Amino acid sequence: MASPYLLHYAPDNASLPVRLVLEELGAAYETRLVDRAAGAQRSPEYLVVNPTGLIPALETPEGIISETAAILLWLADRHGALFPAPDNAARGTRLRWLFFASNTLHAELRRLFYAHVYVGPGAADQARLRQYSCTAINRHLTLLNDAMPVGHEPDILDWYTCAMLRWCALYPRDFDRSWFDLTQFPALYTMASHLEDRDSTRAAQAAEGLGPTPFTAPCAPEPPEGSAL
Repeated sequence: MASPYLLHYAPDNASLPVRLVLEELGAAYETRLVDRAAGAQRSPEYLVVNPTGLIPALETPEGIISETAAILLWLADRHGALFPAPDNAARGTRLRWLFFASNTLHAELRRLFYAHVYVGPGAADQARLRQYSCTAINRHLTLLNDAMPVGHEPDILDWYTCAMLRWCALYPRDFDRSWFDLTQFPALYTMASHLEDRDSTRAAQAAEGLGPTPFTAPCAPEPPEGSAL
């Protein structure tokens, strides 16, 4: 590849925070669509790249990295930007919330989006799991909102969180999403508003068809290639 990075992505998926951070860093990168509509994430070719069959994966000069939080942290450390350095006293606290966002909030979103994977085809069981997940997600967002540092510069946790705020408002498409109201989390709303004004966000908007207000008032994506599922 001509660029140092190759991002295996699907529109409006867990690869979105990685694209946003690559753009914010000004890093040269290429993308390769993983067509979820065709089940490409389970293809033999992609399983060579990421044996878990999950998106994203990032090819780097040092090898392939998967898992969104791992990619984001690696990029921040590799470029010396967008996260406290290892010798910075603030790093421990931000790491705490980065992994909370990944292991707790993002994991709960997966249960909400893919309830059938966790409880099977029964509509009643799926409804109960989704209701539980909605309550849990609001609780997790409250913790992130209350932990938001005042006046800090945007970092990888902010980009990751903004993508998840977007998904809360949009997915699953067959579910009543009135449970989520971003204005109930003023610190997160302010963060999302600020990040919408950055060139990195505008680049991701164009690349994945995210619409004019992708974090604070998102609309269904209209990607120029692939589909968001």
